[in-house]
Amino acid sequence: MINKIIAGLCATLLCGAVWAADAPPLPEKVDATGFRDVLAKTGDVYISGQPTVEGLERMAKDGVKTVVSFRTPREMNNRDIVPFDEAAKAAELGMKYVNIPLGGDDHPYNPDALATFAKVMEEANGKTLVHCTVGWRASHAWAAYLVKYKGVDINEATAHGRAANMGVPPMESLLGGDVTYSLPEGDK
Repeated sequence: MINKIIAGLCATLLCGAVWAADAPPLPEKVDATGFRDVLAKTGDVYISGQPTVEGLERMAKDGVKTVVSFRTPREMNNRDIVPFDEAAKAAELGMKYVNIPLGGDDHPYNPDALATFAKVMEEANGKTLVHCTVGWRASHAWAAYLVKYKGVDINEATAHGRAANMGVPPMESLLGGDVTYSLPEGDK
């Protein structure tokens, strides 16, 4: 019986080591000056809320080559929310700018949006800034990308999202704690 327990623990540790090898380090929150609410860094990826002009300039100085925005056109065209042309500013700073709008009936969360994000991440040549309003959509997209395209366990990917700014899903709050998730084999 003890041998079976030890074998089970070893298998669990080995599986954990495999997932850990594929996953980037957990995002760490860094100085968010120039960003709304949050700026987190994991490897060559920054996850943030809406950058200001100064925030984009800071990212350019740090070597960011690609900016991915999950803001909807309605948000980006509202100068009370984004008081500058982000795409033009990114281009001026020598960064590639990609908008993958997420949110609302016109821009639902779906596998096509995630596939577009994965393609951008695969083509990114250097550091990347991934953002939305407060980092919530960006954190969710990052976690889903890790699961679907990097083979990271959904619970570990959820930890990555939370470390950035995903928050705790309402269901988990209602249940009083963390929930363990699983995906059918074909969805990974």
